[in-house]
Amino acid sequence: MATPPAQAQRRGPPAVLATTGMIGDLVREIGGDRIQLEVLMGPGVDPHLYKATREDVARLLRADLVFYNGLLLEGKMADAFVRVARSGKPVHAVTELLPEDQLIEPAGADGHYDPHVWMDPRRWSRAAELIAEKLIAQDTAGATTYRRNLAALQERIRRLDAYAEQAIASIPERQRVLVTAHDAFNYFAARYGIEVLGIQGLSTESEAGLRRIQELVEVLVVRRVPAVFVETSVSDRNVLALVEGAAARGHRAVVGGALFSDAMGSPGTYEGTYIGMIDHNVTTIARALGGEAPARGFQGRLAAP
Repeated sequence: MATPPAQAQRRGPPAVLATTGMIGDLVREIGGDRIQLEVLMGPGVDPHLYKATREDVARLLRADLVFYNGLLLEGKMADAFVRVARSGKPVHAVTELLPEDQLIEPAGADGHYDPHVWMDPRRWSRAAELIAEKLIAQDTAGATTYRRNLAALQERIRRLDAYAEQAIASIPERQRVLVTAHDAFNYFAARYGIEVLGIQGLSTESEAGLRRIQELVEVLVVRRVPAVFVETSVSDRNVLALVEGAAARGHRAVVGGALFSDAMGSPGTYEGTYIGMIDHNVTTIARALGGEAPARGFQGRLAAP
């Protein structure tokens, strides 16, 4: 029996749900107007602590396709993902394309990989490939569009990566130390050759002890590190304690700026895109630590300092 024309036609844009802004931006760039996108977590939301509400679960179940980070980033949502997958909906961790030798297992992480893969543009570009592959599987008629959009996105990410490499390398070696609220920058460190020291561990659930704060104050004083950084989705309390501790030891360290770690900037802004997020971080870090970077970033699109 022949398939009725109405059934043979595409049923409308696939409804896609992404958990974080970093994933959502890749999906938006690749999917364009062929998809309907929802992003679960907005700017300033900490995915480590996020718990799915009843409405969130309903949104997940309504989607045709779900993308999440994986590697326990959304650790409190595991049950929700299992429920959606059991309903027959495609649910994909965007980090699943990466081979294990490209994942970082920090000391003291109890065998868990660091989930903050987006901090390395090269690795995040691989995650974009998985997204394109799954969109094509969901909407084969859009394959040419998805592949074209992926190629354009990956070229922009390549240029971003080249800028970041140059800007971070311009920081004087002794000052190439990035002190932040939690361990979100290990992939950034591995890619660009900067030492990263987080007050808390991989998850913002971990507590920062007095000993850890004292250790980092010692680093600031001995190495004359000029700046430390707060994060937009994490309390600044512990970072400010470092500044005060260094001042008590006669060393002036300032807050060099607020970095985007587990969430991007506001929707509709350049910093609310993945490329803008990384451009902001790189430019802020390089300038605060004594390196060279244009105040408005590599595309001249960052908000005025």
